Amino acid sequence: MISKPQPGEYAPYAEGYIAKVPNGPILEILEYLRDSTYSFFSRMTAEQADYTYQEGKWTIKQNLAHIIDTERVFSFRAFCFSRGEQQPLPGFDQDDYMAHADLEGRTIQDLAHEFKAVRDSSLYVYRSLTDEQARAIGIASNHPVSVRALVYMTAGHELHHLDILKERYIK
Repeated sequence: MISKPQPGEYAPYAEGYIAKVPNGPILEILEYLRDSTYSFFSRMTAEQADYTYQEGKWTIKQNLAHIIDTERVFSFRAFCFSRGEQQPLPGFDQDDYMAHADLEGRTIQDLAHEFKAVRDSSLYVYRSLTDEQARAIGIASNHPVSVRALVYMTAGHELHHLDILKERYIK
C-alpha cells in the first residue's frame, strides 16, 4: 500500500493536487478515476470537445491531452526515482507541450482511449512499488519529490482539471 506523502516530499505547488485526493487506497482511487474520467470524456461530441469558455484558454480536448502529458511525466519520474535515479529530471512547460501537440485530427474518444492506456501503464508501475521504492526521493523541476508524492499528484492533478472543466466548461 502506498501511503500519503508528507510535507517536504514535494514542491509547494503540488500541495493543491495532493489535498484534492480523497482518503482511501490511492491505487483504487486511480482505478476509479481511470474509469470515470474515461467515461466522462468518451461521451462528448466533437463540438463539446472543441469548446473553450474564453479566448486563449484550452479546449476540452486540449485539457485531456494535458492530463495525459502530465501523467506520463509524473509516471516517468516515479519510475526513475523508484529505480534509484540520482540525476535531476527537468521540468516541462505545459504551454510549450500543448503548442506542439497536434490534436487537429484526433477525436476526444481517441484521446479518452489514450488516457485509459496511459493510466493502465502508470498503474503497472505504481502497483510494483515496494514501500522503500515509494519513499524514494529524487529531484524534478528543481524540487525534491518522493515517488509516493508523484502517485498522489497523478490523481490530484487529474481531479484539479476535472474540477475546472465542471466549473467553467460543462454547463
